[in-house]
Formats: sequence, structure tokens, C-alpha cells
Amino acid sequence: MKEINDIIRAYRKAEAEGIKTALATVVKVTGSSYRQPGARMLVTEDGQLTGAISGGCLEGDALKKALLAIQQQQNKLVTYDTSNDEDADFGVQLGCNGIVHILFEPINSADEHNPVKILEKVVDRREDAVLVCLFSLTRGSAQPGTVLLYRKDGQNALRAGLDFLSNDLYKTLENKATYIKNIIYEGENSEALIEYIVPAVSLIIAGAGNDVKPLTEIASVLGWEVTVGEGRPAHATAKRFPLAKTIKVSAAEEFLNDTVIDEYTFFVLMTHNYRYDLTVLKDLLIHSNSCYIGILGPKTKLNRMIDDLAAEGFNVTPQHLERIHGPVGLDIGAETSEEIALSIVSEIKAVLEGRKGSSLKYKTDKIHNAVHGDGDK
Repeated sequence: MKEINDIIRAYRKAEAEGIKTALATVVKVTGSSYRQPGARMLVTEDGQLTGAISGGCLEGDALKKALLAIQQQQNKLVTYDTSNDEDADFGVQLGCNGIVHILFEPINSADEHNPVKILEKVVDRREDAVLVCLFSLTRGSAQPGTVLLYRKDGQNALRAGLDFLSNDLYKTLENKATYIKNIIYEGENSEALIEYIVPAVSLIIAGAGNDVKPLTEIASVLGWEVTVGEGRPAHATAKRFPLAKTIKVSAAEEFLNDTVIDEYTFFVLMTHNYRYDLTVLKDLLIHSNSCYIGILGPKTKLNRMIDDLAAEGFNVTPQHLERIHGPVGLDIGAETSEEIALSIVSEIKAVLEGRKGSSLKYKTDKIHNAVHGDGDK
């Protein structure tokens, strides 16, 4: 989501300055690649790049192709074969052993349904969404490009004749997975990148001490929406936490008031006020289904909290303990506030992706989950 937000900001700036742009999207990958289908990059006619479609090796040639698309005002599909280090056509020498197909779409600012305008609709609310990008690997074929945004409340068809994708769009939301489908569109063999997109992570931190600052900073780098709050008005201020989206000053009993909690909302309790953290923990266990409640401090603190809740008549069940992460963070030997922040953010990312947070050195299959097509087993 951060990449999409960055692209939108860069587009708005370029549009305000009268600078033409093009959107480059990875639409299909065969074999290995640094980025997967759905990766995007905005290119301006003066050579500014926002986002990424590779680790940096394709961007140079992609700039040329994007400028050509801008000049000709025509969508173009370009294929990069990174499996051959001797590829004289592109000379990218990625060594990733894959074939990457990238679609370049010049942006017409006068078109209210241009690709970036569609991306703007993705971020206008916190809901899962599906984006559809149509392309063809057949030389000389039309390249329709980014055509559709879909949410559970109904399809926003920006191009006629796509009703036949309705079941696929619904299935993508249900399965929470991106895939590629072979289709016939306007009488031609084409393919549809049907991309599942989730809202930005919402990180809500109970605490506004100095150790919260690096956590806010690292989370913001990832594009997460950060809320910082506690009971001390001198600590919970925008001046101390300029990167936080929301600052709140509240008593512990009111901490969750007006808080939107969805499956992408994660909590960390680190006020250094035991009673405050205990009250917020109890409210979270009773009134939310958040999958991640991180508690700063040693295991003895968590055990004490469990005992105190039991004394109040609230039994912490094994299901509750699945949601509680205490001590918070991955075991990376963190000591300083910055290291602890890195540990916490890494654990949240692992939980979000259903990973263990172990070293890639010991991973036996591919780093990235493959984006499958119709013909894949």
C-alpha cells in the first residue's frame, strides 16, 4: 500500500506542475524475479521514478520505454528475460532466472478513470479491494491496461464487457490471493492480472515515551498508519510524533473509544504504566478480535497481568494467548529502543504474512509466494 500511496503523491505533484507521467506495472512473472505481479512504478517525463519494478536493474531501460509510451500516448507491454545474462536487447543481467512482463500506461490527466485515479479509489477507504489489469503477450495486440476496481459492495466497472469476471473477482476476495486468468476480451486472447490488495497496516501504540519514537519512525517508513496515545498530554503530542497519523490523549478506560479495529489493526502496549496497559489489554480481549496485542516487558509482567485479570474475574484463555505477544518482538537480541522497534515491526510483519520470522537461509522453497495462472497446478 505504501507504494501505491507514494505513486499517488508523485502523480499529483507532477500533474500540478504540468509534467506528463506513465505507470509501469509488473503484470506477469515466469521463474524468479525481485518483484512480483502488482509491483508498480510511476515515471515522469523528466525522469523521476517512484516505486519499483525490480531491484534497480530494470529501471534504466524501463524509463526509456515509459518515455516512449508517454510520447506515443499508447499502452505498451515489454518483456524482460532475466534468465539470460547475455541478453543483448536489454543488458540488464539480473541473474534472477525469470521472465518479467511489464505494462506501460501513459496517464491522461483528463481521463477521470485513468490508472492512477483508479489507484486513488483503492486507498480512499480501509477495505480489501481487487484491481484488474488486462494485457496480452501477443505481439501487436491491444493492451487495455488497468481497467477495474472491485469491492464487496459491488463492482465499479470502468470498462464495458467485464461482467464475465464477476466470479473471479469474488473468488479473489474470498481467497485473498492474486492470480492471472486467460480470457477473451474484445475478440482477442488476453490475460487478466486479478490483484488482491489489502489496506495499510494500522499500528496503534499505547504509550508515548521516548522508546515509541523509533517504533513510529520504522512503521512509517513501511507506510503503516500509526496511532500514538496515552494519558499524559505533555507526552502524546504531534511535535514529539510528527510521523504518527493520529495522536490521542485519553484515560486507559477510554483508549479504544472511536478506534476502528479490523483484521489489519495491530496493538502494542508500552506505556510503562502497568495499570494502564492492564486496562487496555482487558478491553482488547473483551471488545476486539485483533490478532496481535504486543506487550512490552518481560514474561513475568505478562504472567502478572494474567493473574491480575483472573483476580478480577476475567479468565485469559488459550485463544486469548494466541493473540497476545509478550514479550513483544522477534528474538534478534534487541537491546536499544531502535533495535526493539525493529524487532516489533518484524514480528508484526511475520504475523501479517503468516510467517515464522526465521532466517531465509533455512527456507527450502521460493522466497515469494507465486502468482498462479489458469494453467498452473
